[in-house]
Amino acid sequence: MNRKILLVVASCALASQVYAGGNTVSLVETVVPVPYVAESHVEEAHHPASKYYVVVKGMTVLGADSTHGHDTLEGDQGYGVGIDVGYRIGNGFAVEYDFSYSTNTVIETDLEGTSHEGDASYSTQALFLVYTHHLTDTVGLFVKAGYEYETEVIDDLGIDSDADGFAYALGLEYAMNTHYTMLVEYESADIEGPRGDAVFVGMMYNF
Repeated sequence: MNRKILLVVASCALASQVYAGGNTVSLVETVVPVPYVAESHVEEAHHPASKYYVVVKGMTVLGADSTHGHDTLEGDQGYGVGIDVGYRIGNGFAVEYDFSYSTNTVIETDLEGTSHEGDASYSTQALFLVYTHHLTDTVGLFVKAGYEYETEVIDDLGIDSDADGFAYALGLEYAMNTHYTMLVEYESADIEGPRGDAVFVGMMYNF
């Protein structure tokens, strides 16, 4: 009877332990609870921290030929600054108010071929609808279309005029981080004048 009891005890001991190279290895796996770690939300670089943004940019006006009465105006390349204030309304769309100020030199030629030169200044205000399509997490392509109002002053030539019309732009942006985005932009309008089209390089700040 005692022998049977010892055999039962020995069998239980062997079932719970294995001897390998003199080391005792437990056959019962110890389960260590692993605490659940929620995935942190990583905001993509092109997703702004806020719906509001502002852009400060330098600009080059390319100049253009136009008419003033019977005279011809020829504008050369000039420079200026601009600022945009925008609000994102969702699905890649935004509404934007743009202001710019630029200058260049204009040559006026009359019917007799006599030319006069003057320094011109231009101030523009525009209201745009903007759509941005993100090509990658950091690179986006945007287009603008809307209404622009321009004031043109050339004191040396006795010109002080206003004009308005349809304006549009195409640009590329690169998100450096959540708040700062670099961009380049080409803008044109159906407003006739010696200012011509404009090229902008700027920095956007997302609030």
